[in-house]
Amino acid sequence: MRTKVAIIGAGPAGLFLAHLMARAGIDAVVLERRTRDYVEGRVRAGVLEQGTVALMEQLGLDARLKAEGLPHTGTNLAYDGEIFRIDMAALTGAAVTVYGQQEVMRDLFDAAGPRGVQIVFEAEDLRLDGLTGNSPSVAYRKDGVAHTLACDFVAACDGFHGVGRASIPDDVLKVYERVYPFGWLGILAEVPPVNHELIYANHARGFALASMRSPTRSRYYVQVGLDERIEDWSDERFWDEVETRLGPTASAGLVRGPSFEKSIAPLRSFVAEPMRHGRLFLAGDAAHIVPPTGAKGMNLAVSDVAMLAEALALFYADRDASGLDGYSARALARVWKAERFSWWFTGLTHRFPDMDAFARRMQVAELAYIRGSRAAQTVIAENYVGLPLR
Repeated sequence: MRTKVAIIGAGPAGLFLAHLMARAGIDAVVLERRTRDYVEGRVRAGVLEQGTVALMEQLGLDARLKAEGLPHTGTNLAYDGEIFRIDMAALTGAAVTVYGQQEVMRDLFDAAGPRGVQIVFEAEDLRLDGLTGNSPSVAYRKDGVAHTLACDFVAACDGFHGVGRASIPDDVLKVYERVYPFGWLGILAEVPPVNHELIYANHARGFALASMRSPTRSRYYVQVGLDERIEDWSDERFWDEVETRLGPTASAGLVRGPSFEKSIAPLRSFVAEPMRHGRLFLAGDAAHIVPPTGAKGMNLAVSDVAMLAEALALFYADRDASGLDGYSARALARVWKAERFSWWFTGLTHRFPDMDAFARRMQVAELAYIRGSRAAQTVIAENYVGLPLR
């Protein structure tokens, strides 16, 4: 079996790239080790940057997004019982859209068949060969039968633990990482959101986030220690903590209800360089992880593959490899900006174990400065809605 581009992983990065390849008339095959139900069912991000929304529109994948997505022209910060709004539309002329990753994946999967996007599910024991030569290939097993997919290029969109990054020699790859000493305990509940926009709360007891998936489904998070157990967090304890951390003004409209999903996710910042090795290209979580504070994870994956697709289209149209040669540097320039924003925003809103009284006062002072500074709010707004591809 042969194709031009072998795409490893059917998450957002892999499927957006596959649809971009199909639009450009470039043969591609997606290999995914899980089932569609598993990939589509993962509870992940829910805030789409303007660039991600625009790409879905360009690909004709925006029908449900337009009908069900929740455009947000602003976001809110709360601290010490106070709350203030950052008007992103007024400051940047742009907005974000709340639309869960599960919904994005459903749209990508539903359109794949009609558009000729080839996906092989339950492709196991993947091995990448010939990456530094002219004829790379991907070996895998499907239903116990061995297969080899020959290709021109391999796009590793297979996540943090995938085979893609692991196939780059240690003496080539350089890793930068920051592991945070806390995680997010999150729940989903069939209750209306406390606010029509997100609220990021900084409290002496720790961070909290009030988010949503729809007008009737809410997503809440609280910062917890890495030693916490889900079993120790009853719904009542969780709601009490959210209400305390949001403060009386922000939590005035809080509606409680039973959770139907509850999980704890650790936080880390991670970047692997370069994002190219021979005929192998990394995209999405295979190359970088951001703490979810800035809502950049899926959006970064989409920007990666938008750049990669542009470079591949240039190569196949004109045999011009300049885009492929410049992909890693171009993608990393945007990645590091998103890493900086997510790291900074996490530091601004979270309580760190070694934080003393002085550090806490500095957080509060910075939040007070942002509240009164249009320039500071503009910096947040332009990063939050998404920096342009460069």
